[in-house]
Amino acid sequence: MDFQLTDEQNLLRVTTRDLLARSYDPESRIKVIGSDLGWSREVWSQLADTGILGLGFEPDEAGQIEIMVVLTEVGRRLAPEPILHAALAPGALIAQLGTDAQQQQLDEVAAGQRLLAFAHSEPGHRKPSATVTTKAARQGDSWTLSGTKNPVLAGDCADALVVSAALPDGGTGLFLVDADAVTRHPYRTFDGQRGAQIDLADAPAEPLGEAPNAADASRAIGETIIRIQSGLCSEAVGAMEEALRLTTDYLKTRKQFGVTLNKFQTLTQRAADMYVSLELARSMNLYAGMSIADGNLDPLIASRAKLQIGRSGRHIAQESIQLHGGIGVTAEYPVSHYAARLTAIEHTLGTSGDHLHNLVDHLGDYDLARL
Repeated sequence: MDFQLTDEQNLLRVTTRDLLARSYDPESRIKVIGSDLGWSREVWSQLADTGILGLGFEPDEAGQIEIMVVLTEVGRRLAPEPILHAALAPGALIAQLGTDAQQQQLDEVAAGQRLLAFAHSEPGHRKPSATVTTKAARQGDSWTLSGTKNPVLAGDCADALVVSAALPDGGTGLFLVDADAVTRHPYRTFDGQRGAQIDLADAPAEPLGEAPNAADASRAIGETIIRIQSGLCSEAVGAMEEALRLTTDYLKTRKQFGVTLNKFQTLTQRAADMYVSLELARSMNLYAGMSIADGNLDPLIASRAKLQIGRSGRHIAQESIQLHGGIGVTAEYPVSHYAARLTAIEHTLGTSGDHLHNLVDHLGDYDLARL
């Protein structure tokens, strides 16, 4: 099996890295995430011009490996633009299930002119497989939705929402809802991202797919969650790489007792352990991304990846803070922001503990298992 990126994928990685490096340094990022929007429209436009916001809409042109490459660079720079949540994930759902008319809006999404959000999680949800309580009601040829969705990442700025709802005859359907038809309660997450609680009270909705019917989309929802989990894992790997780089650079320059910290064997051993965690995470991220690219959207593979990325991210975040000392927890120093982002990713769409329980539930499927 070839684990090397193609020339086109390498070019995409370099282009994304250069674009984000020009746009953000630690100081400018703090300023941008402190703004009302929380990210830059200018950078968003540049991402659109590069073709990043339309990745995955045409599977023959780009897929999960290209998304993995881009989101790793997003994590490395901690770019706050909601590429995954406002474009790639909900856009892929529309590309997969939408009618020709519904898919036409993807041109605007890829051009950076229209923002989407995937509204699936609900209050009290801990696992991605939790039962959806938002209700869909049909009146003739029209549909309305009632319920609450939270958290909805990028829901504060979305122009349209892809909403999951329980169908009258059973199953879970997907609907397109105009953002003006819902009540939004926007908020800022502790890692500098943006989200919203979405309240739907008989909100007009259009079934995703052939109207006026609404088909059970449970499988498509599950596959989208797996893709989002893979995207988050990619972003976490990029964040871990940069957190480790910052830490090792600090050990090479910070002096104690007249010598740099990298002269202390215990500290270098701890940095080496961080590198081992990073490589474990990188391998599992590649495994998950390649599985999706091969058409194998297995929730157990996603859980394995999310478990390892969560464990590695927690280890690297904690050690990077410890090895920096007091400066590591200050808002002015970037390593604290990497720790915050890794913590947020670990708690999104199931914690490491949730995914471990999911794997334990399937132990009977294997002759030999190691935890």
